[in-house]
Order: sequence, then C-alpha cells, then structure tokens
Amino acid sequence: MTAKKGESALGRGLDALIRKEKPKNEDKPKKDESSQKIAPGKKKTPEKAVARSSSKVKNPQKTKKQPRKAKEDLDRVIIDGVVLDVRKNPRISLWSARSAAVLRFLKNTKPAFSISKEASALIEEAVQQKYPDIWEMFDNEDF
Repeated sequence: MTAKKGESALGRGLDALIRKEKPKNEDKPKKDESSQKIAPGKKKTPEKAVARSSSKVKNPQKTKKQPRKAKEDLDRVIIDGVVLDVRKNPRISLWSARSAAVLRFLKNTKPAFSISKEASALIEEAVQQKYPDIWEMFDNEDF
C-alpha cells in the first residue's frame, strides 16, 4: 500500500517529517513591486509609513491628566488584584548564585538557620527602602 504524496511522511526519513510542505498558493507569481511605475519627482513610501503618517497619533504629553479620584480608584483596583494574587501564591523566585552560596553556607554552619526567613527579611528591608510609597500602600492589607 503506497501513500499519496503529502499524505504521509513515513518511510521518507527524518527530513520528510521535519520539512513543511509548500502550500499550493505559492505557485502563483507574486507582483513585483519594482515593476510599478512611480511618477517623476515622487519617492516611493512604504505602506506602513503611509499608514502611520495618515493616522492621528496623540502626543502623550498633551493628554489630559486623570483626576486624582480616578487615579486612586485605578490604584485600588490594582492593589486588590495584587493582594488576591499574593494570597494565592506569596512566593517569589530570584536568581543570585552568590547570595544562594552565602545563604547555603550559613544554613550548613549555623544551627536552626532558615534560608527562607533570612531571604524574606533581607528582601523586605530592601524593597521597603527602595519603594517606600508603594510599600505603604500595602500596610493595611491582610496577607
């Protein structure tokens, strides 16, 4: 029993399994952009540039400022979402080979040393110092 071309790649080797079949649409000749005539004195402009220049783009500096109440409401929505996420999963992941080495050394040399407790204390102190305004936003939250 032989399979028709394109139906099965079995028996044709690994290349046949990896290689994608060409779609039948590619047989049609594509329009050559270089054959299009351009009026003398006009430059050819890419379609994306034309679309960009014709659309009205608002300047972010000229946009109206949000009222303070709206910003506070938006912050509250974000804070509530973050609190829900943290309640489900309060863990963070980070990569620091040297810090990991120091903490593991301490774990092996100090009795009852907890890497998690020490890392939490260090990170909390650093985050609180670097982002005090955001830190205060979560003061009254119950995690």
